[in-house]
Amino acid sequence: MSTKRINGFQLEQMAKNGLALLQTRETEINRLNVFPVSDGDTGTNMRLTLENGLRYAKTAIHAGEFLKQLSEGMLLGARGNSGVILSQFFKGFYLELARCSVVGVGELRNALIRGYRVAYRAVVNPVEGTILSVTREGIEHIRGQIVRTTTIEQLMAMYVAEMKKTLSLTPEMLPVLKEAGVVDSGAMGFIAIAEGMLKYLYGEIMLPQEAERQAPKQVNFDLFNENSAFIDGYCMEFILQLMKDQKYNPHFRISGFIEDLKLYGNSIVAVQDGTRVKVHIHTLIPAKVITLAQEFGEFLTFKLENMQVQHNEHDRELTVTKKHKKLAVVAVVNGEGMKKVFADNGCDVVIDGGSTMNTSSQEFIDAFAQIDADAIAVLPNNPNIILAAEQAVSLYGAEKITVLPSRSIAEGYFAMAMDIQYSDDVEYRLREMREGLENTVTLCETTASRDYAYHEISCKKGEEILLVNNKIVCVNSDPIQAVTDGLGTVEDIDDRDTCIVFRGEGIPEEDEELLRDAIEERFPLLEVEFVDGGQSVYHWVIGLA
Repeated sequence: MSTKRINGFQLEQMAKNGLALLQTRETEINRLNVFPVSDGDTGTNMRLTLENGLRYAKTAIHAGEFLKQLSEGMLLGARGNSGVILSQFFKGFYLELARCSVVGVGELRNALIRGYRVAYRAVVNPVEGTILSVTREGIEHIRGQIVRTTTIEQLMAMYVAEMKKTLSLTPEMLPVLKEAGVVDSGAMGFIAIAEGMLKYLYGEIMLPQEAERQAPKQVNFDLFNENSAFIDGYCMEFILQLMKDQKYNPHFRISGFIEDLKLYGNSIVAVQDGTRVKVHIHTLIPAKVITLAQEFGEFLTFKLENMQVQHNEHDRELTVTKKHKKLAVVAVVNGEGMKKVFADNGCDVVIDGGSTMNTSSQEFIDAFAQIDADAIAVLPNNPNIILAAEQAVSLYGAEKITVLPSRSIAEGYFAMAMDIQYSDDVEYRLREMREGLENTVTLCETTASRDYAYHEISCKKGEEILLVNNKIVCVNSDPIQAVTDGLGTVEDIDDRDTCIVFRGEGIPEEDEELLRDAIEERFPLLEVEFVDGGQSVYHWVIGLA
């Protein structure tokens, strides 16, 4: 084939083909996890991010229209660092092609360039030898070879081939990959998507597996009749197209719009993308919201539901009006015990991070919408979802949301412990919480899921390993010995007096007693507290302060 231009429909089919190929390689990509910890989820994060984008996007013949929706869906559904970077790449891709009804070779080349540049800007400290390097070198090494006679197939074939060359070099760029004997997983995931898109152009159609969907809720109209009290109001969602006609107010600002919406309801989510605004609000007076919105534009979509009718227990939890606070806290945790600990310590919304903390930007946005507070602090509690949290803050558009970059449950716990909840000084409280997490040393004990060697440390699959601040320091056949040896590697252990230990899922209580005795015998000055965390992946998570 010799395709010269592609439209929105073809781009959709290419993306679906890319998703299908990614799905076939998901397990392989997950297994490229560098550390011998069984939480490798790069392929899963990228798959979920692209799935959400395709689910969100509606078929459009106009390339820019389709890419806009795809980008929006990916941004909201981005999971993990790999998913956020992927969503940012497609955001740049869309921004370059926003006005294109069809895409030629020159436009596609420029979109691939802008895609990697936007992705780079999204990462505070870009690391070479990753998906970023592959996307950059893939197009930069061939851009001079693209001429007027080049076809879309030829461009994509050169792009994929060049990215595969760079992928093979990622171990030389990033020593930790070389030591582990693997290539970068995020880069391999991106190549799978691009290669799937190329296969579509060559006529090799692949059908992605259907994403799991929740069954639609059944409406029980018996829950509302002439004698009902109307308390919960309406759930209102719409997409507003801002208009340039003189009869509309041209001075739209998302922050001011949100403040006006607060006059009429709560659980507000308002996200602006160019000249369109997506809004969710719970309100008793929808007519006021409609009037406010039509001051600036007209509705593209509109949904209004009586929440008194559709209420179930889950909905009640989401729509309860909360007491206004100066500072509210959102935290991601894994494990029933962990959820209770954070809730008991004053966390306003606890997001269940699942076994590998695959929390999307949309889940953060939904959490923000539940809160009535002057400011919000976010504790991601995992390095792999800090980017998703930061992206959610950007999309949500509200001011005074601060992501405190906690990289573990232990850091989040001590951040909560340092919060002066009776104080109205928000900045002071945020400083104290940040100090709490920065002064925490985190130790995690688990079973190695693969053979591993890096510098002086090596382990075999099935051995017990102990990580201090995400670096393996001890390997042992006995988990109790691994923990105590790991504590001994902490340089200032004698200056620390507090030790919180979270017991993982499936670990018997008698093991807790054995570990307590071992720690107290070797480190008698430590005040040790045990909590049934119920977290997966790690048998023991220990925080020192």
